[in-house]
Amino acid sequence: MSSEKTINLTLKVWRQKGPTDAGKFQTIHAKDISVDCSFLEMLDIVNDEMARGDQDPVAFDHDCREGICGMCGAVVNGIAHGPQSETTLCQLHMRKFNNGDTIYVEPFRAKAFPIVKDLVVDRSAFDRIIAKGGFISAKTGGVPDANAIPISKVNSDLAMDAAGCIGCGACVAACPNASAMLFTSAKVSQLAVLPQGAVERTERVLNMVSQMDSEQFGNCSNHYECEAVCPKAIKVENIARMNREYLRASVVSRD
Repeated sequence: MSSEKTINLTLKVWRQKGPTDAGKFQTIHAKDISVDCSFLEMLDIVNDEMARGDQDPVAFDHDCREGICGMCGAVVNGIAHGPQSETTLCQLHMRKFNNGDTIYVEPFRAKAFPIVKDLVVDRSAFDRIIAKGGFISAKTGGVPDANAIPISKVNSDLAMDAAGCIGCGACVAACPNASAMLFTSAKVSQLAVLPQGAVERTERVLNMVSQMDSEQFGNCSNHYECEAVCPKAIKVENIARMNREYLRASVVSRD
């Protein structure tokens, strides 16, 4: 596809001034958008045009724009991060859309993710969950000590796969119950399968699940929408592992 190709789009963007304000969709016309632009670059172009017309630009989260930080995120045509699987919003390119398309853009919606402005939501609930147990007290040493504790390839792969979670919140936005089970289970799993995480094993899962519940996330009902939209392909098998860890910890803590 030629890098010179451009498309015209009609955007229906959710606009909301603050958490307590009523929001609504605003129609914005995006003209002559290069298909090589990312979705966020397209929003930059739209915002520049709005600023030149003395309009309030669309607020949205972003940082690295390389698909690794988890800052960006919006629901595009009903799908968290848009129609391309295993892709963050900042890495979704406009070649995935057609000239003349109407695109609905709205924030991640969950009680635990209050809207700050427009497409920006407060995801600090995730930070509080991690603060309750997403650490180890074991001294791991420097890089030369990485092989000091033998770990099976199976367990190292499981830990690395779970550690791929970037905490973007797409799983919560996609779940009909606004559950944070996939996120929390990934953070529990990445340490639960490693010997370095054994010291806090019991307290970790109990504290993190308790914090998750207190943040008013919903319950998992096995819709698997979380896995479907996860840009890092985190598997729901982590939820099963966390449930086993929680059951074990509940029994151990009563002894």
